[in-house]
Amino acid sequence: MALLKSRSTVLIFGAIFVLALIGVSGSLFSNPSGFLQGIAVFVVIGIAIYVILRLMGKTNPQKKEQRAFVKAAKQSKRRLQKKDTKSTTPGTLATLKKVAKRKTKKTAHLTVIDGKKGKKKNRASF
Repeated sequence: MALLKSRSTVLIFGAIFVLALIGVSGSLFSNPSGFLQGIAVFVVIGIAIYVILRLMGKTNPQKKEQRAFVKAAKQSKRRLQKKDTKSTTPGTLATLKKVAKRKTKKTAHLTVIDGKKGKKKNRASF
């Protein structure tokens, strides 16, 4: 059944295409200047619609944010790829020492200051 539907769809679209081709060729041979004028009008209207849509699309702040996000994602991806390529290539002795220093940096030791947690407040409600 699905084969029959697809075959009939192909036949219908093929017939429409053939009829359109016959109409275009007939118009081209009977009135070439009118045919070219019609194509020129079609192109001009298409360009006008394209320009209007582009101008309307620029004012949307969400698209600007989306473009900024995509740009930042690409930069981050490039940065990660650079790090991966740097880590796989053997470096000079100076660069290896710098990497070793970065890895052995001491973290900041934080201390906890004990407060008066054990004492209860005198809450006299009278």
